[in-house]
Amino acid sequence: MDNFKIKGFIILALMIVAVIFALPSFVKELPDQWIGPKNKVRLGLDLQGGMHLILRVETNKAVESRLNSITSDMKTQMRHKRIHYTSVNTTLPDCIDVALRRSEDRERLIELLEGDYPFLRELKTSTQNGTLHIILKMDSNEVVRIKEAAVSQALETIRNRIDQFGVTEPVIIPQGKDRILVQLPGITDPQRAINLIGKTAILEFKLVDEEHSLGEALKGDIPPGSYIAYQKSGYKPILLKKQTLMTGDLLEDARVRIASTYNEPYVAISFNREGGRIFARITSENVGKRLAILLDGKVYSAPVIKEPISGGKAIIEGRFNLDEASDLAIVLRAGALPAPVNILENRTVGPSLGHDSIHKGIVSVIVGGILVILFMFIYYKWSGLLANLALVCNFFLIVGALAMFHAVLTLPGIAGIVLTIGMAVDANVIVYERIREEIRFGKTPKAAIESGYSNALSTILDANITTLIASLVLFQFGTGPIRGFAVTLSIGIIASLFTVLVLCKWIFEWFVTYKKIEYVSI
Repeated sequence: MDNFKIKGFIILALMIVAVIFALPSFVKELPDQWIGPKNKVRLGLDLQGGMHLILRVETNKAVESRLNSITSDMKTQMRHKRIHYTSVNTTLPDCIDVALRRSEDRERLIELLEGDYPFLRELKTSTQNGTLHIILKMDSNEVVRIKEAAVSQALETIRNRIDQFGVTEPVIIPQGKDRILVQLPGITDPQRAINLIGKTAILEFKLVDEEHSLGEALKGDIPPGSYIAYQKSGYKPILLKKQTLMTGDLLEDARVRIASTYNEPYVAISFNREGGRIFARITSENVGKRLAILLDGKVYSAPVIKEPISGGKAIIEGRFNLDEASDLAIVLRAGALPAPVNILENRTVGPSLGHDSIHKGIVSVIVGGILVILFMFIYYKWSGLLANLALVCNFFLIVGALAMFHAVLTLPGIAGIVLTIGMAVDANVIVYERIREEIRFGKTPKAAIESGYSNALSTILDANITTLIASLVLFQFGTGPIRGFAVTLSIGIIASLFTVLVLCKWIFEWFVTYKKIEYVSI
C-alpha cells in the first residue's frame, strides 16, 4: 500500500510541474509574486509572424576569390624561386594563365605546382610573341570543395549574425547545393534584417592616394596602382591605393561606443595578436598619411595617422545611428561571408495572419476536445469522465513539455495536438473494451480492471511505439513544418501513454481498493 501512495504522490507531483510550466503560456502577465518558470511556448513563423527568406550563395564568386588568392601567392612564390614571368592572371571560371618569359622555366613551374598547388593541372600550352603561356585548370574536386565550404561558411556566418541580432528560435538550414532557408519569427524590421544578412562584410585597410589629383582621376586619368572609391556618407569620391594593407580576418572584436564629443555612436575594433603587430607596423610606416577603412568597397572613414598605434585597436566612424553601428559591429564580429548571397524569395508573414491561425487552431482544439469528451461520456458513462480527465492532463503535459524544452509551436504542431486528442482516448477505448469483456465473464471490478489493462497493454504499446518511431523519423529528417508536427505528436504520444497506463490505472485502483466499489460504470 505504501508503494501505491508513493506512486500517487509522484503522479500528482508530475502533474503539478506540468501545470506550473504550462501556466505562463495561458496568461498575459504573471503576478509579481510568481516564483516559478516564466518560459512560454514559443510560436513559429506561421503563428507569430516574421520573415521567410531563401538565399543563394554565389559559389562561383568563392571560386573566383580563391583563384585570385592563389595567383597573388603564386607570384610571390615564383619570384622567390626565380621563375621569370610576364603575368599571372585568372581566366574564369576556374583557370589561371601563366605567361613565362623563358620556356626553360616551365620545369621549375611544374615543380612548384606539384609541391604547393597539387590541385592545379596543366590544361594547354601555347607560345605568343615569344612568351610561353601555360593555362592551369583547377581540379574539379577542389572546385566542388570550395563551393561546399562557401555554403557551409555562409550558413555559419548568417547564423552568428542572427544570433547576435537577437531573434529567438530562427530556422537556418541548407537547401540543395547553394541555397539557404532562413526563417525569422517575430521580426519587426524586415529591411534591417535583410541588410544584416546580405552584407558581405569584407573589411579592408588601404592608403589614400594623396600624391595624385582626384580631379584628374575623375576625368579618366587614373594613376597606375590606384582607383576611385566612394565614401559611405554622401557617396563622395576618394582616390585610394589598390594595395590592401590589412583585412578583417585578423579582427578579434567589434563593439559600439558613444563619442563623448559629438554624442554619436562609432565602432571600436580590436585585432588579434598578429593583427595588432601588422597594424602597428602599418601605422608606424605611414605617419602623416590617411588610412581608409573600407567595408564591402565603401569607405567608412579615412583618418590621418597621427602616430604609430601599437595597442591593436582602431575605430570606425561614419555618422551612424545606433542601429547602423550595432549592425556593423555584428557583421564584423560574425565575420565576412565567403561569397555574396542573393535573395531568391522574400515573404513576410504578418502578425495578424499569425493571430488568425492561432485562433483557428485553438477553435479546432476546443471543438475536437468537446466532441471527444461528449462521445466518451455518452458511450462509457462515468469511466468516460475519467478518460476526459486524462485528456485534460494530457493537454497540460504537452504544453508544459513544449515550454520546458523551449520548443517552437507551429501551425502543423497544432494539428499534431488535435491528432493527439483523438489518439489520447484511443488507448482508453482499448482498455475499456477489455474491461467490459472481463465484466461479462463475471469477474469482480478489481479483477476486471487488472485483466483489462494487462490484456490491452501489448496492443497499446505496439500502436503507440510504432507511431512514435515514425514521428521521430519525421523530426530527424524533416524540416520546418514537418518537424513542428513531429514534436507535438511525439510529446503527445508519450503523454498519452502516461495518462492512460499510469494515471487512469491508478485512479481505477484507488476506487476498487479504497472505495470498494462493486460496480464499474463503463
